Amino acid sequence: MGRLLDKIAQGEILVSDGAWGTLLQEKGLKPGECPELWNIENRDAVLDVARSYVLAGADMIETNSFGGSLFKLQHYGLEDRVYELNRAAAEISREACGADRIVLGSVGPTGKILMMGEVTADELSEAFRQQSMALADGGADAIVIETMSDLEEASLAIRAASEHTGLDVICTMTFEKTVDGEYRTMMGVSPSEMASSLIEAGADILGSNCGNGTEGMISVLREIRKANPEIPVLIQGNAGAPEFRDGKTVFNETPQVTAEFIPALVDGGANIIGGCCGTTPDHIARIGEIIRSN
Repeated sequence: MGRLLDKIAQGEILVSDGAWGTLLQEKGLKPGECPELWNIENRDAVLDVARSYVLAGADMIETNSFGGSLFKLQHYGLEDRVYELNRAAAEISREACGADRIVLGSVGPTGKILMMGEVTADELSEAFRQQSMALADGGADAIVIETMSDLEEASLAIRAASEHTGLDVICTMTFEKTVDGEYRTMMGVSPSEMASSLIEAGADILGSNCGNGTEGMISVLREIRKANPEIPVLIQGNAGAPEFRDGKTVFNETPQVTAEFIPALVDGGANIIGGCCGTTPDHIARIGEIIRSN
Protein backbone atom coordinates (compact mmCIF):
# COMPACT_ATOMS: atom_id res chain seq x y z
CA MET A 1 0.00 0.00 0.00
CA GLY A 2 1.40 3.39 -1.04
CA ARG A 3 1.14 6.81 0.54
CA LEU A 4 -2.15 7.66 -1.17
CA LEU A 5 -3.96 4.47 -0.16
CA ASP A 6 -2.57 4.95 3.34
CA LYS A 7 -4.26 8.33 3.64
CA ILE A 8 -7.55 6.99 2.31
CA ALA A 9 -7.38 4.04 4.74
CA GLN A 10 -7.20 6.57 7.57
CA GLY A 11 -10.64 7.82 6.56
CA GLU A 12 -9.59 11.12 5.02
CA ILE A 13 -11.56 12.62 2.14
CA LEU A 14 -8.86 14.17 -0.01
CA VAL A 15 -8.81 17.12 -2.39
CA SER A 16 -7.12 16.83 -5.76
CA ASP A 17 -6.21 19.68 -8.08
CA GLY A 18 -8.08 21.16 -11.05
CA ALA A 19 -7.53 21.91 -14.72
CA TRP A 20 -4.01 22.27 -16.07
CA GLY A 21 -4.72 23.14 -19.69
CA THR A 22 -6.90 26.08 -18.68
CA LEU A 23 -4.12 27.64 -16.62
CA LEU A 24 -1.33 26.90 -19.09
CA GLN A 25 -3.35 28.58 -21.84
CA GLU A 26 -3.69 31.64 -19.65
CA LYS A 27 0.10 31.63 -19.37
CA GLY A 28 0.54 31.59 -23.14
CA LEU A 29 0.28 27.97 -24.29
CA LYS A 30 -0.94 28.23 -27.87
CA PRO A 31 -3.26 25.88 -29.78
CA GLY A 32 -1.20 23.15 -31.42
CA GLU A 33 1.72 23.62 -29.02
CA CYS A 34 2.99 20.66 -26.99
CA PRO A 35 2.15 21.21 -23.29
CA GLU A 36 4.71 18.65 -22.15
CA LEU A 37 7.56 20.53 -23.86
CA TRP A 38 6.84 23.37 -21.45
CA ASN A 39 8.28 21.14 -18.71
CA ILE A 40 11.67 21.98 -20.22
CA GLU A 41 11.20 25.26 -22.08
CA ASN A 42 8.78 27.04 -19.70
CA ARG A 43 9.48 25.24 -16.46
CA ASP A 44 8.68 28.20 -14.20
CA ALA A 45 5.20 28.55 -15.73
CA VAL A 46 4.44 24.87 -15.13
CA LEU A 47 5.77 25.10 -11.57
CA ASP A 48 3.55 28.12 -10.99
CA VAL A 49 0.44 26.13 -12.00
CA ALA A 50 1.36 23.34 -9.59
CA ARG A 51 2.05 25.80 -6.78
CA SER A 52 -1.26 27.58 -7.37
CA TYR A 53 -3.10 24.37 -6.53
CA VAL A 54 -0.89 23.75 -3.50
CA LEU A 55 -1.80 27.22 -2.24
CA ALA A 56 -5.48 26.45 -2.92
CA GLY A 57 -5.24 23.57 -0.47
CA ALA A 58 -5.06 20.52 -2.75
CA ASP A 59 -3.75 17.38 -1.05
CA MET A 60 -2.39 16.08 -4.34
CA ILE A 61 -1.06 17.62 -7.52
CA GLU A 62 -1.00 16.05 -10.97
CA THR A 63 1.84 16.34 -13.45
CA ASN A 64 1.93 18.14 -16.78
CA SER A 65 2.16 14.86 -18.68
CA PHE A 66 -1.37 14.01 -19.83
CA GLY A 67 -0.20 13.81 -23.46
CA GLY A 68 3.23 12.45 -22.62
CA SER A 69 2.91 9.02 -24.25
CA LEU A 70 5.09 8.00 -27.18
CA PHE A 71 2.10 8.16 -29.52
CA LYS A 72 1.04 11.65 -28.50
CA LEU A 73 4.58 13.02 -28.57
CA GLN A 74 5.13 11.60 -32.08
CA HIS A 75 2.72 14.25 -33.32
CA TYR A 76 5.29 16.90 -32.34
CA GLY A 77 8.36 14.94 -33.40
CA LEU A 78 9.25 14.42 -29.74
CA GLU A 79 8.98 10.64 -29.54
CA ASP A 80 12.61 10.34 -28.48
CA ARG A 81 12.00 12.56 -25.44
CA VAL A 82 9.34 10.52 -23.60
CA TYR A 83 11.52 9.85 -20.57
CA GLU A 84 12.92 13.38 -20.35
CA LEU A 85 9.57 15.18 -20.58
CA ASN A 86 7.69 12.89 -18.19
CA ARG A 87 10.44 12.80 -15.60
CA ALA A 88 10.63 16.61 -15.72
CA ALA A 89 6.84 16.80 -15.26
CA ALA A 90 7.02 14.75 -12.07
CA GLU A 91 10.03 16.65 -10.75
CA ILE A 92 8.17 19.95 -11.16
CA SER A 93 5.10 18.77 -9.25
CA ARG A 94 7.32 17.15 -6.63
CA GLU A 95 9.07 20.49 -6.10
CA ALA A 96 5.73 22.25 -5.71
CA CYS A 97 4.35 19.63 -3.32
CA GLY A 98 7.32 19.19 -1.05
CA ALA A 99 7.33 16.07 1.07
CA ASP A 100 3.82 16.37 2.49
CA ARG A 101 1.56 16.27 -0.55
CA ILE A 102 0.96 13.52 -3.08
CA VAL A 103 2.17 13.74 -6.69
CA LEU A 104 -0.07 12.04 -9.23
CA GLY A 105 1.68 11.13 -12.47
CA SER A 106 -0.86 11.91 -15.21
CA VAL A 107 -1.24 9.43 -18.09
CA GLY A 108 -3.84 10.13 -20.77
CA PRO A 109 -5.20 8.05 -23.66
CA THR A 110 -2.90 7.49 -26.62
CA GLY A 111 -5.46 8.40 -29.27
CA LYS A 112 -4.92 4.99 -30.91
CA ILE A 113 -7.82 2.52 -31.25
CA LEU A 114 -7.02 -1.13 -30.67
CA MET A 115 -10.16 -2.50 -32.30
CA MET A 116 -9.35 -0.59 -35.51
CA GLY A 117 -5.91 -2.17 -35.71
CA GLU A 118 -4.12 1.17 -35.36
CA VAL A 119 -1.86 -0.27 -32.68
CA THR A 120 -1.17 -3.57 -30.95
CA ALA A 121 -1.69 -4.35 -27.29
CA ASP A 122 2.05 -4.89 -26.88
CA GLU A 123 2.80 -1.46 -28.38
CA LEU A 124 0.35 0.22 -26.03
CA SER A 125 1.72 -1.63 -23.02
CA GLU A 126 5.25 -0.56 -23.87
CA ALA A 127 4.21 3.07 -24.29
CA PHE A 128 2.46 3.07 -20.91
CA ARG A 129 5.45 1.34 -19.31
CA GLN A 130 7.86 3.99 -20.58
CA GLN A 131 5.69 6.87 -19.41
CA SER A 132 4.83 5.44 -16.01
CA MET A 133 8.43 4.56 -15.18
CA ALA A 134 9.62 8.06 -16.12
CA LEU A 135 6.96 9.61 -13.87
CA ALA A 136 7.95 7.31 -11.02
CA ASP A 137 11.63 8.20 -11.49
CA GLY A 138 10.70 11.87 -11.30
CA GLY A 139 9.06 11.45 -7.90
CA ALA A 140 5.40 10.56 -8.51
CA ASP A 141 3.67 8.82 -5.59
CA ALA A 142 0.88 7.36 -7.73
CA ILE A 143 -0.07 7.04 -11.39
CA VAL A 144 -3.42 8.45 -12.53
CA ILE A 145 -4.59 7.03 -15.85
CA GLU A 146 -7.35 9.43 -16.82
CA THR A 147 -9.99 10.41 -19.36
CA MET A 148 -10.16 6.87 -20.72
CA SER A 149 -13.03 5.56 -22.84
CA ASP A 150 -11.86 2.07 -23.86
CA LEU A 151 -11.65 -0.69 -21.26
CA GLU A 152 -8.86 -2.59 -23.00
CA GLU A 153 -6.59 0.44 -23.30
CA ALA A 154 -7.31 1.39 -19.69
CA SER A 155 -6.57 -2.13 -18.49
CA LEU A 156 -3.27 -2.27 -20.39
CA ALA A 157 -2.26 1.06 -18.85
CA ILE A 158 -3.15 -0.11 -15.34
CA ARG A 159 -1.15 -3.31 -15.67
CA ALA A 160 1.87 -1.52 -17.14
CA ALA A 161 1.92 1.08 -14.37
CA SER A 162 1.32 -1.41 -11.58
CA GLU A 163 3.85 -4.01 -12.73
CA HIS A 164 6.66 -1.61 -13.54
CA THR A 165 6.40 1.08 -10.84
CA GLY A 166 4.89 -0.52 -7.76
CA LEU A 167 2.98 2.74 -7.15
CA ASP A 168 -0.71 3.12 -6.33
CA VAL A 169 -2.63 3.19 -9.62
CA ILE A 170 -5.76 5.26 -10.25
CA CYS A 171 -7.86 4.98 -13.40
CA THR A 172 -10.71 7.28 -14.35
CA MET A 173 -13.00 7.12 -17.35
CA THR A 174 -15.06 9.84 -19.02
CA PHE A 175 -18.83 9.40 -19.24
CA GLU A 176 -21.46 11.44 -21.02
CA LYS A 177 -25.23 11.26 -20.66
CA THR A 178 -27.00 9.49 -23.51
CA VAL A 179 -30.43 10.35 -24.94
CA ASP A 180 -31.77 7.54 -22.74
CA GLY A 181 -30.43 9.25 -19.64
CA GLU A 182 -27.67 6.70 -19.06
CA TYR A 183 -23.97 7.41 -18.65
CA ARG A 184 -21.58 5.84 -21.14
CA THR A 185 -18.06 6.41 -22.41
CA MET A 186 -17.46 7.15 -26.09
CA MET A 187 -16.90 3.39 -26.51
CA GLY A 188 -20.17 2.50 -24.78
CA VAL A 189 -18.80 1.52 -21.36
CA SER A 190 -21.03 2.10 -18.31
CA PRO A 191 -19.74 3.10 -14.86
CA SER A 192 -20.61 -0.33 -13.46
CA GLU A 193 -18.80 -2.12 -16.31
CA MET A 194 -15.81 0.11 -15.68
CA ALA A 195 -15.74 -0.79 -12.01
CA SER A 196 -15.67 -4.55 -12.49
CA SER A 197 -13.15 -4.52 -15.36
CA LEU A 198 -10.68 -2.02 -13.90
CA ILE A 199 -10.63 -3.69 -10.50
CA GLU A 200 -9.84 -6.98 -12.26
CA ALA A 201 -7.01 -5.21 -14.12
CA GLY A 202 -5.55 -4.14 -10.78
CA ALA A 203 -6.65 -0.53 -10.26
CA ASP A 204 -6.29 0.58 -6.64
CA ILE A 205 -8.60 3.57 -7.10
CA LEU A 206 -11.07 4.30 -9.88
CA GLY A 207 -13.53 7.00 -10.81
CA SER A 208 -14.52 9.56 -13.40
CA ASN A 209 -13.17 12.81 -14.75
CA CYS A 210 -14.20 15.25 -17.47
CA GLY A 211 -17.38 14.83 -19.54
CA ASN A 212 -19.70 16.23 -16.85
CA GLY A 213 -20.08 19.17 -14.55
CA THR A 214 -19.97 18.44 -10.84
CA GLU A 215 -23.73 17.78 -10.63
CA GLY A 216 -23.59 15.10 -13.33
CA MET A 217 -20.87 13.30 -11.42
CA ILE A 218 -23.31 12.51 -8.60
CA SER A 219 -25.17 10.01 -10.80
CA VAL A 220 -21.94 8.52 -12.13
CA LEU A 221 -20.67 8.05 -8.58
CA ARG A 222 -23.95 6.44 -7.55
CA GLU A 223 -23.61 3.81 -10.28
CA ILE A 224 -19.97 3.10 -9.39
CA ARG A 225 -20.88 2.65 -5.74
CA LYS A 226 -23.80 0.36 -6.65
CA ALA A 227 -21.33 -1.87 -8.50
CA ASN A 228 -18.67 -1.72 -5.76
CA PRO A 229 -19.13 -0.04 -2.37
CA GLU A 230 -15.53 -0.57 -1.23
CA ILE A 231 -13.05 0.58 -3.90
CA PRO A 232 -11.73 4.14 -3.33
CA VAL A 233 -13.24 6.57 -5.85
CA LEU A 234 -11.83 9.77 -7.39
CA ILE A 235 -14.21 12.32 -8.93
CA GLN A 236 -13.04 15.29 -11.03
CA GLY A 237 -15.88 17.12 -12.77
CA ASN A 238 -15.63 19.96 -15.27
CA ALA A 239 -16.69 23.48 -14.37
CA GLY A 240 -20.02 22.84 -16.07
CA ALA A 241 -20.73 22.20 -19.73
CA PRO A 242 -18.35 23.89 -22.20
CA GLU A 243 -19.63 26.73 -24.37
CA PHE A 244 -17.93 28.24 -27.41
CA ARG A 245 -17.89 32.04 -27.28
CA ASP A 246 -15.90 34.63 -29.18
CA GLY A 247 -13.57 31.99 -30.58
CA LYS A 248 -12.82 30.25 -27.28
CA THR A 249 -14.24 27.55 -25.05
CA VAL A 250 -15.56 28.76 -21.69
CA PHE A 251 -16.96 27.00 -18.63
CA ASN A 252 -19.65 28.71 -16.57
CA GLU A 253 -19.77 26.71 -13.34
CA THR A 254 -18.46 29.08 -10.68
CA PRO A 255 -16.65 27.89 -7.55
CA GLN A 256 -19.81 28.66 -5.58
CA VAL A 257 -21.94 26.45 -7.83
CA THR A 258 -19.39 23.64 -7.69
CA ALA A 259 -19.42 23.82 -3.90
CA GLU A 260 -23.18 23.20 -3.79
CA PHE A 261 -22.71 19.66 -5.12
CA ILE A 262 -19.74 18.60 -2.98
CA PRO A 263 -21.81 17.38 0.02
CA ALA A 264 -23.69 14.98 -2.30
CA LEU A 265 -20.39 13.58 -3.59
CA VAL A 266 -19.13 13.13 -0.04
CA ASP A 267 -22.37 11.45 1.02
CA GLY A 268 -22.24 9.30 -2.11
CA GLY A 269 -18.90 7.83 -1.12
CA ALA A 270 -16.25 9.80 -3.01
CA ASN A 271 -12.83 9.50 -1.41
CA ILE A 272 -11.04 12.12 -3.51
CA ILE A 273 -12.69 15.16 -5.12
CA GLY A 274 -11.13 17.69 -7.46
CA GLY A 275 -11.77 19.30 -10.81
CA CYS A 276 -11.17 18.90 -14.51
CA CYS A 277 -11.63 21.23 -17.51
CA GLY A 278 -12.36 24.82 -16.64
CA THR A 279 -11.78 24.47 -12.92
CA THR A 280 -9.32 26.80 -11.23
CA PRO A 281 -7.52 27.13 -7.89
CA ASP A 282 -10.61 29.01 -6.67
CA HIS A 283 -12.78 25.96 -7.42
CA ILE A 284 -10.35 23.71 -5.57
CA ALA A 285 -10.19 26.05 -2.59
CA ARG A 286 -14.00 25.97 -2.27
CA ILE A 287 -14.09 22.18 -2.59
CA GLY A 288 -11.52 21.96 0.20
CA GLU A 289 -13.47 24.34 2.42
CA ILE A 290 -16.65 22.26 2.10
CA ILE A 291 -14.91 18.94 2.71
CA ARG A 292 -12.91 20.16 5.69
CA SER A 293 -15.92 21.84 7.30
CA ASN A 294 -17.77 18.52 7.62
